[in-house]
Amino acid sequence: MTLTRYVPHWRRIEQALRERIVTLSPGEALPSDTDLCREFGVSRMTARNAMQRLADEGLVMRVPGRGSFVAEPPAHRRADRLLTFSREMERRGRHPSSRVLNREIRPSSQAEARALWLVQGEPVVELRRLRCADDEPIAIETAVLVRGTAPAVMGADLEAGSLHDALAHGGYHLRRGTATIAAAPATNEDASLLGLRKGDALLVESRVIMDNMGRRIEATESRYPADRYALEILFDVEQEPPP
Repeated sequence: MTLTRYVPHWRRIEQALRERIVTLSPGEALPSDTDLCREFGVSRMTARNAMQRLADEGLVMRVPGRGSFVAEPPAHRRADRLLTFSREMERRGRHPSSRVLNREIRPSSQAEARALWLVQGEPVVELRRLRCADDEPIAIETAVLVRGTAPAVMGADLEAGSLHDALAHGGYHLRRGTATIAAAPATNEDASLLGLRKGDALLVESRVIMDNMGRRIEATESRYPADRYALEILFDVEQEPPP
């Protein structure tokens, strides 16, 4: 007997809208919440939730009293929000792909154990990929994950598919994390894989990501050519206390 995986109604609407958005131009109108309720047979809250998730990603602009419209694609990823690489490139109108460089289960190093709150030597899953957009190398990504993710990660198609989607299918729903950004010179391997010269500037982002229960699931390092990737920072200006 074949089991069909349940897809939440809001997720079906979100996926359908993503497919429509890539065929539209910035500023074009999208269906109203009422239209979505009628088309998908869902409640207004479900329709609004699906549209709001796309607005939160910057794909949709919601104008009170007027409706929802296709947003102008942002030039860079916001530093306070993590999208999967695939969705980030699709949002920019580029075709994402990956090449798996290494995928194995091995003992954790001291630094990896510290990042994931493990005992040093406890098994982890390592996934290294070259991430590309329109066949242009954009990043070398090394993800180290807790051992329990192995069934979801080891057999998944992670050249065409998303790691975070594979984790969600395996019951790991990632919710929040921390990251640090640094600069580093390209190594010989970086230069070879990314089409650079040794010593060229890289943007290095190191992340630790937790699931909806607060467990540390993934520690990832992404190494980007400095001229192909940037982060957009949204900040508040700290006010000086009155004299």
